[in-house]
Amino acid sequence: MEIVLASRSPRRVALLAGRGLHPVVDPADIDETPLPGERPADTAVRLAALKHASVAARHRGMVVLAADTVVDLDGQSLGQPADDDDARGMLAALSGRTHLVHTAVCAGRAGAALTHLETSRVTFRRLTPERVSWYVASGEPRGKAGAYAVQGLGMCLVARVEGSLSNVIGLPLGPALALLPGA
Repeated sequence: MEIVLASRSPRRVALLAGRGLHPVVDPADIDETPLPGERPADTAVRLAALKHASVAARHRGMVVLAADTVVDLDGQSLGQPADDDDARGMLAALSGRTHLVHTAVCAGRAGAALTHLETSRVTFRRLTPERVSWYVASGEPRGKAGAYAVQGLGMCLVARVEGSLSNVIGLPLGPALALLPGA
């Protein structure tokens, strides 16, 4: 089955390729700013649906898979860091604490899409300022929600993941594949 992935995330592409799917990549160009007072899980669902609608309009009749991942610390969304100082602040806030990672997946054809929200709990180790500086200097926090990548060097920051690891990486594989027509 040919699908269109409404994302530029190399992690999502790799997760799908590991299951034998090689989607056409066509990222959505939408405003990903959370709405005032919007809960992080609701942001993920809204943005996944917007991404799907945007890309499905360009690929009539094709199956489109869209996703959005939001890191939720005490009800506040942690997006991608604006710069290295922002990354340091996010990592310091996550240090020694448990947070939620919500990924909403929206899949199907235009006008006939289904949505699923997956939530995992991630507990960080206590991070020293030196560990945070080392990690930020690696460059890995750039472009990552919450300023970390559990599948990369960021694994040394994480003490425990409860729930789907692929969700924390950016695509809950089981639910995403189940949403695809014919799956």
